[in-house]
Amino acid sequence: MKVYIVRHGQVLHNALKQYNAEDEDLTELGIVQAEELKDKIKNMKFDVIISSPLVRAKHTADILNINNNKIIYDDRIIERYVGDLSGKPLEVTNREEYWNYYTTIQYGTSENIKLFFERVYGFLDELKTKKYDKILIVAHSGVSKAFYGYFNGIPEDGRFLNLGLKNCEIKEYIL
Repeated sequence: MKVYIVRHGQVLHNALKQYNAEDEDLTELGIVQAEELKDKIKNMKFDVIISSPLVRAKHTADILNINNNKIIYDDRIIERYVGDLSGKPLEVTNREEYWNYYTTIQYGTSENIKLFFERVYGFLDELKTKKYDKILIVAHSGVSKAFYGYFNGIPEDGRFLNLGLKNCEIKEYIL
């Protein structure tokens, strides 16, 4: 089964370089990014689209849904919860450490990275039991980092900061 993961288009907190737990919609640029990706994948046929239920992912999935596929929403591919970091600049944490699988640092009430990855891995394990040929997943940067870990293993140094997708970037995996 081919699994294509896409990160949603830009939202305001991406532009402001902030952590955010708010359920926000795409910016104008985010809509343009999704439209541009739609043009790139217009000839691809997916059996199903699975999306995070957050507004930014849902809006991106709707734009990309050229063939009026069924869209399934799954809470397990919601972004890593940032907790009380919400609204704060990214610089309030050591970003390398925040996205280090082996970290012992807990940043406020943010979701533990291992528990976050377990949540996404459970989603992927269940997906293996489905009879799809080609799936489009619309999710988040953190989820794309967990996908990387699932398919490529945890890097020796545990660092995932630079292994996630950019807004409306797409990556193919074989499940």
